[in-house]
Amino acid sequence: MAIDEWLMTQLGEVPILRQYQWSGAWVSLGYFQSLRAAKMIFGSDSEYVRRWTGGGVVDHRDDATYSLMIPRSWQFASIGGSESYRQIHAALARCLLDRGHSCELASRDSARNSVACFEKPVEWDLLCQGEKIAGAGQRRTRQGILHQGSVAVKPLDLTELAGYLAKEVIDWTPEIEGKLNPRYESVAWTDRVL
Repeated sequence: MAIDEWLMTQLGEVPILRQYQWSGAWVSLGYFQSLRAAKMIFGSDSEYVRRWTGGGVVDHRDDATYSLMIPRSWQFASIGGSESYRQIHAALARCLLDRGHSCELASRDSARNSVACFEKPVEWDLLCQGEKIAGAGQRRTRQGILHQGSVAVKPLDLTELAGYLAKEVIDWTPEIEGKLNPRYESVAWTDRVL
């Protein structure tokens, strides 16, 4: 999570797609989610971290995780949140379908009430036979859009997703150099929502 925030502060004129895996039993909380509520679902044995984006509570033990950063200077960054979510997930759906994974975009929010992301599909999430297989949270900053997504399809190499989002893809490894915000390691940050 700290790397995504740092990448947003470094975002120039080129969008960034980052794919990563979790080591251990990690669960991430949306910006407004309660740690107490998350622990009621996923237990105290999991490790918890709060995201900078919204959305529900995500169990990362069996997912593929990605972040997409889009500079404010790009026209895409000026469209509304629902439409940007739809377009990103439409590209993800094409990527998954081309790899043999059946899915469709959710046409509306589910009536289910849960803080667990994959138990409550919202409009433009990806579904397979009515069950949610992909969701995300977004945040808009002065630098642009941060879209953090989770896909419950394995094995999956999300680097292929870049080709569905852009005409040209360049591999890049940033030099982070210890400039990450330490709040993501802080219990006060993780437990900030009652």
